[in-house]
Amino acid sequence: MLQKKEKRYIINTYNRRPESTLLLTRGRGTLLWDAEGKEYLDFVGGIAVNALGHAHHPVLQAAREQMERVIHTSNLYYSEPQISLAECLVENSVGEKVFFGNSGAEANEAAIKLARKYMKTKGRADRFEIITALDSFHGRTMATLAATGQPKFQKGFEPLPPGFCYARFNDLESFRSQLNECTAAIMVEPVQGEGGVHVGTTAFLAGLRHLCDENNLLLIFDEVQSGMGRTGKLFAYENYGVHPDIFTLAKALGGGFPIGAMLCSEKVAAGFSPGDHASTFGGNPVACAAALAVLQEILQIGFLDDVEAKGRYFREKLQLLSDKFPGVVLEIRGAGLIIGLELQGKAKEIQHLCQAKGLLVNCLGDKIVRFLPPLNVSRAELDSALKVLEESFKEVFAGE
Repeated sequence: MLQKKEKRYIINTYNRRPESTLLLTRGRGTLLWDAEGKEYLDFVGGIAVNALGHAHHPVLQAAREQMERVIHTSNLYYSEPQISLAECLVENSVGEKVFFGNSGAEANEAAIKLARKYMKTKGRADRFEIITALDSFHGRTMATLAATGQPKFQKGFEPLPPGFCYARFNDLESFRSQLNECTAAIMVEPVQGEGGVHVGTTAFLAGLRHLCDENNLLLIFDEVQSGMGRTGKLFAYENYGVHPDIFTLAKALGGGFPIGAMLCSEKVAAGFSPGDHASTFGGNPVACAAALAVLQEILQIGFLDDVEAKGRYFREKLQLLSDKFPGVVLEIRGAGLIIGLELQGKAKEIQHLCQAKGLLVNCLGDKIVRFLPPLNVSRAELDSALKVLEESFKEVFAGE
């Protein structure tokens, strides 16, 4: 039995449980099937990874063709898929240079290292601190864990690497109060994903840009979860008209293949010299070929407008659901197709009921249900999800 083997051979960091954890064996589009053949509508999307759903043909074809050419060489050599992907990212963003890693944590680690190194090249070795937001999430390496403004993730790993302090999200004065002579950069998620789907305001993010400019600091946007079309724009910063000096991507970038990217201005990129940073698998040819296919799909005319419209449609329907259950829903938050439904409680119960009814959703703690469906989800599938959600609400909140 696979569950027994998992318990025997894999370190328990995910708390998978035989009675509630699915064994998923096949996926197509927005659908997944378990080992018993039961069908599920996937609104977890690999936690914002499967932007085009499962087994999306152009992504499969690009990866398959590249695997038949070369799977891996080394970053000692040129790589056509890597260069083509970098070109496409740069030509469609404010970034001018790219560094490739394998995950969001690696992309953020690169951003942290670059910010420190850049300041040293400017003769400011005393500037090494980065201000991040409370309730942020930037990764699980030691540096990105220290950057993460959630003590629950940091517990047990102390002492954390120095050089990070925290301010309240959407509170410009809180960030201003943390500035000191050691500050090198400010790093925030335009939309806090793991922190509860909190959406940054234009006044806040534009204010951070101004704050950085007047103090000669770098502004870093972590778009690992909110980038690649998730908010209805290719990159989340486009919603605000605010240009970061550095921004990071991962998750949806590879459409399921592990890849991360850090983009920055040419001026800031000069902070890295050969040998300063590297990754054996970063910019892997297969992952880059798949990522380029994902990017080309998202860039199709009308695709992002449709994401924005479907996100608005889904939030409006959630509001109607909220109206049917007074006092149950505290807030509906989100942008595009990253949506959080904050409840008075019992989010985990809702998650388990939805799963039993064939809908996969994710919850953050016991108050927030998070929806991250593939960006090409249909309106009919959104309606199906809403129907399951309403049925689950009736079972859990009847009479409240």
